[in-house]
Amino acid sequence: MSHAPAIPILVSFSGGKDAAWTLHRLQQSSHYRPIGLLTTLEDGAQVALHGLRREVIAAQARALGLPLLEAPMPDRADNLAYEGAFATALELARLRWPGLAHIAFGDIFLADIKAYRDQVCGRLGWTAVYPLFGADSRSLADAMIAAGLKARICCIDSERLSADFLARQFNRSLLDQLPPDIDPCGEYGEFHTCVFDGPMFQHPIAIERGASSLYRNRFLRADFRLPASD
Repeated sequence: MSHAPAIPILVSFSGGKDAAWTLHRLQQSSHYRPIGLLTTLEDGAQVALHGLRREVIAAQARALGLPLLEAPMPDRADNLAYEGAFATALELARLRWPGLAHIAFGDIFLADIKAYRDQVCGRLGWTAVYPLFGADSRSLADAMIAAGLKARICCIDSERLSADFLARQFNRSLLDQLPPDIDPCGEYGEFHTCVFDGPMFQHPIAIERGASSLYRNRFLRADFRLPASD
């Protein structure tokens, strides 16, 4: 009995743990075949909110063994600018992979965000896929850590979390010390992460912490970068 071929799929990739775990889930699936990563970059230089440099995202993509498609957009882009950049990137993806029509996101339980993505993707003729949606956040976080995913917090919402959490490794000790009103995966935007190793990686990447800075008067970001080459 023959099986249907796996459906090629893009992964929306921020450089964080949820995006990386989404890729891992798809890699384990017989239904989908991840073929590339799509990242939106403010000023073509860094991921919004996360603040991850383009060079770090590119290093992650190399370690993941997948091509990276970039969607540059203006700094502090509104939804209209984001949607334009996203649409252009998807058009380029289809030129590279004719017939491609699926893209995966790492959302866990925010129904309004899912509805927005479904609406945008549907208008562009794409199907959005959510491998993590509906999962319990703590169970999901524990599964990531148990599987060897390694990440550090690159951004915190300073109105929700203490600056002491910035740049810490995402591990069980961290989870146990998070305030009770903070989601274990930061699904409400309480924190964002930079992944540097895990079962989805072909090899780990090295990252170094640079200076911290305040973004949009609220989000404290650590400037992770690649080590300087000799």
